[in-house]
Amino acid sequence: MPPTASMNLQAQTPDTITSDIPARLDRLPWSNWHWRVTIALGVAWVLDGLEVTLVGSIGGVLERGDTLGLSATQVGWAGSVYIAGAVIGALGFGRLADRLGRKMLFMITLGIYMVATLATSLSTDFVFFAACRFVTGLGIGGEYAAINSAIDELIPARVRGRVNLAINGSFWLGAALGAGLSLVLLDPHVLGPQLGWRVGFGLGAVLALAILLVRRDVPESPRWLLSRGRGEEAQRIIEQIEARVRAQHGELPPAHGSITFRRRAGTGLRDVARVLLQRYPRRSLVSLALMVSQAFFYNAIFFTYALALTRYMDVSAERVALYVFPFALGNVLGPLVLGPLFDRVGRRRMIAATYAGSGVALALTAWMFLHGGLGADGMAVCWSAVFFLASAAASSAYLTVSEVFPLETRAMAISIFYAVGTGVGGVIGPVLFGHLIETGTRADLAGGYLAAAVMVIGAGLLALRHGVDAERKPLEEIAAPLGAE
Repeated sequence: MPPTASMNLQAQTPDTITSDIPARLDRLPWSNWHWRVTIALGVAWVLDGLEVTLVGSIGGVLERGDTLGLSATQVGWAGSVYIAGAVIGALGFGRLADRLGRKMLFMITLGIYMVATLATSLSTDFVFFAACRFVTGLGIGGEYAAINSAIDELIPARVRGRVNLAINGSFWLGAALGAGLSLVLLDPHVLGPQLGWRVGFGLGAVLALAILLVRRDVPESPRWLLSRGRGEEAQRIIEQIEARVRAQHGELPPAHGSITFRRRAGTGLRDVARVLLQRYPRRSLVSLALMVSQAFFYNAIFFTYALALTRYMDVSAERVALYVFPFALGNVLGPLVLGPLFDRVGRRRMIAATYAGSGVALALTAWMFLHGGLGADGMAVCWSAVFFLASAAASSAYLTVSEVFPLETRAMAISIFYAVGTGVGGVIGPVLFGHLIETGTRADLAGGYLAAAVMVIGAGLLALRHGVDAERKPLEEIAAPLGAE
């Protein structure tokens, strides 16, 4: 039988709402509805992986005179421009996601991505290509804040860690898709290098359109609605969710606990600064370290992977995509296999283990690369092992930022740490490593790998000391909403 009004809004005045809706969301058994939400929102990382891998796989192709004729440094700059767009998009759209809602923003940002990636396929020179990559990044960056917020606010607390890691790890499903597309489309017997790379970006726009249609059924976050004083709308949504879950599982377990929200006119930048710098300074330091180190680690290596293969391993540009598959496999399996441990063993221990472990593995890989002990196949195997750990580590950085700050500042906090972390680690990394590869010296590139290893090991140790034990806890217990009484 449907829940009564007393279960939904135990007390309501013009200024406050007391509700058990957060507890009701957390006590829901996993259902087909959760699968639909996870797929509809998580596909943002598939698109990001598709974009990044297309550029990584066709980096050598874009250097050809019969395509865009880019230099290795320009390929690196294209990666950095994409990341810069993502940084700006995260900041702008993240603030709007806290003010206007999660759903409106994850629809708008996907639309921006769709138009921009289609325009990329029409590029004629480096300037136009870079401009399109920048706008594509705007859309993807905006997706991060709205979607990470919505995921954490809709998924039950007991499985929030594994679900969040699996969704973030789905980036590498897109990477595998991008590698497969480039391998087929660049084949001279199919489309060939001149046309194939353009069709690849165009297919990304088609995929985005299909996702846009699916996302229409994802509801607004009831938690966000409560924070804005829209209790009746939150009530209707939770009743609809419960009806769907009840149809699959029967009568639902009781929800225990309620929370009172005080109506707020809005959350300003001063409120965000107070939360990050005064209320939770240690959480902010840990979040920053995790985001900066993983961004440098990933973007520096992956955006220049194709260049390293073609320059040092004598791999033809058309065959680069073959070496992305084992790389992507390790990245997909890491969050899936290790994700449940973040809910069972705990956040701090697993973050430290995956960050430090991936750093040690990268340092060993750099040593073997420096001494000529790795060919293209050996390098692919090493990267698969390194990023089995690094993928879970990087995903846990997004998990950490999205769950340790209050509801009203969640999207903005994600945006800020993504922007600062990616701006420092993600923009500098591809350009720096592109330059290191152009020197043609293995020692220079190995030194860059070692620097990335040191950064992630340090971040992991910091998380072990100052991280938050957020496993299996409601979001409101980890960080009380600003409007909660």
